Amino acid sequence: QEQLVESGGGLVQTGGSLRLSCAASGSIFSSDVMGWYRQAPGKERELVAAARWWGTPYYEDSVKGRFTIIRDNAKNTLDLQMNSLKPEDTAMYYCAAGPGTIQAPIPRIWGQGTQVTVSS
Repeated sequence: QEQLVESGGGLVQTGGSLRLSCAASGSIFSSDVMGWYRQAPGKERELVAAARWWGTPYYEDSVKGRFTIIRDNAKNTLDLQMNSLKPEDTAMYYCAAGPGTIQAPIPRIWGQGTQVTVSS
């Protein structure tokens, strides 16, 4: 059974850092695109960063230079290191995996989400 489990969310002050982790189990294929999405209250879910096990990752413009996506196929994990956090980064963050491209993944499976709150 495929499963994605996120951890690492929490409350942090503006300028702080958090590291989110996503543990994958089951038939998450090495060819799948894995990505982090976020959804703030009243807004649509948006792609934050995505990666294959090879090549250059994708980052949404507002997080470039601040967030780093780290995929480890040997450990079946996908991390998101978030630095210089801003209040507008506050959202529920979701891990996802599936086919597609890093710019336009097609999630086949989602995690349950982990809340990130950045206080001003």
